[in-house]
Amino acid sequence: MKLKKLVSAVTALSVVAALCASLSGCGEKKSDKYKVGICQLAQHDALDAATQGFKDALKEKLGDKVTFDEQNAAGEPATCTTIVNQFVSGKVDLIFANATGALQAAVSATDSIPIVGTSVTDYATALEMKDWSGKTGINVTGTSDLAPLDKQAEMFKELLPNAKKVGILYCSGEANSKYQATEVAKYLKKLGIETKEYTSADSNDLAQVVTTACAEVDALYVPTDNTMASNAQIINNIAEPAKIPIIAGEKGICEGCGIATLSIDYYSIGKKAGEMAYEILVNGKDPAEMDIGFAENLTKQYIESRCQTLGITVPSGYETIK
Repeated sequence: MKLKKLVSAVTALSVVAALCASLSGCGEKKSDKYKVGICQLAQHDALDAATQGFKDALKEKLGDKVTFDEQNAAGEPATCTTIVNQFVSGKVDLIFANATGALQAAVSATDSIPIVGTSVTDYATALEMKDWSGKTGINVTGTSDLAPLDKQAEMFKELLPNAKKVGILYCSGEANSKYQATEVAKYLKKLGIETKEYTSADSNDLAQVVTTACAEVDALYVPTDNTMASNAQIINNIAEPAKIPIIAGEKGICEGCGIATLSIDYYSIGKKAGEMAYEILVNGKDPAEMDIGFAENLTKQYIESRCQTLGITVPSGYETIK
């Protein structure tokens, strides 16, 4: 009788063991499949490139083991909130937050699902963290799109040596745009250039804000701002006839309305973010302990046609945006 019970127990254990094996090992993630929610604040070239880089990085490493639920908020922070709440309800394995508004919405929605951000200039500002160490200490990590603002300020002296007053144009609702505006103003002041901020609430009042700015300044600076990036043509339609040159925070804005930029490669920071996501998903890294990543390649670029029209002499070291 005891032998029969023992055989039955062994048989039961064998069945459990076989079942575990069929599920690719007890304790492992079921089928090693990963679902990633992508929340992109707005559609424009820079953010599109970052999202593509992120997806390419994960696809290269995981192939068909990863699937994406890709959503675009069309520039509306409130829509970001709706999107990320759906991700949380759907129990995604990780959230990719592309731009500050998307990151802030994701952080408000969950403190347990890993979040990887990109196209965020300053994480301390975005997350309202005072004691900054390079890591968030929470379920967030990612990559920054911050280019050296001091070097961008110096471009006014290189390209526009006669500019005495520079207007800084950005969206008042974007925290990291305010951060860039404040910092670049400090650098311009050191160069003896007066500055004035011109803020737009959204695309509805942008034309009027730009018209006012163009009547009062010698040149404009536009930081990496999603509202400005999505509406660069509106800016150009006013600044170009007024012959007001614009130095932009990134290539996409520069193509739309600028004369030059010191730009990062958004595809690269998106790809780096994807590599960080892989480390979290597969190797169990804790986003709280991962350093924020930064762009490695910076390029001075200019729009030849606009510079020629405005009679601007471009020194060596600049590449033409084609």
